[in-house]
Amino acid sequence: MPDESIPRAKAREVVRTGKMPSRRPDRIVGGPGVDGVNVTARPRPEKKRQPRAAADTKILPMELQVGERLADETGDWEVIAPPYSTAGGRMVHARVQRIDQPASWEIRSWDDVKRISVKRATAEEYKRP
Repeated sequence: MPDESIPRAKAREVVRTGKMPSRRPDRIVGGPGVDGVNVTARPRPEKKRQPRAAADTKILPMELQVGERLADETGDWEVIAPPYSTAGGRMVHARVQRIDQPASWEIRSWDDVKRISVKRATAEEYKRP
């Protein structure tokens, strides 16, 4: 049988210095230790999220909503009708109008899996005079 004095000494040192996890282990490797304490439990890694501007988001074309704004090389556009799909759901279309020219509109098309960048309108922008 292997000598257990070295792992026991390491475990006692961890308990003495207070470096034990502050929560129950996700899993136990090799079974529970002495008195139900498991020194081999690994804490969960923290998720790294990058901050993102709340107004600009990337969504799938079918998630477009009336009032959202798009920007591309031809100018700024506002969605004026809910999106619909064709070609077995692989193409998504939405009717949009230029923000500076409300009388002009056109139908824009996207692949159903390609995310597009939109600017969500705030509550103040939804209010109409």
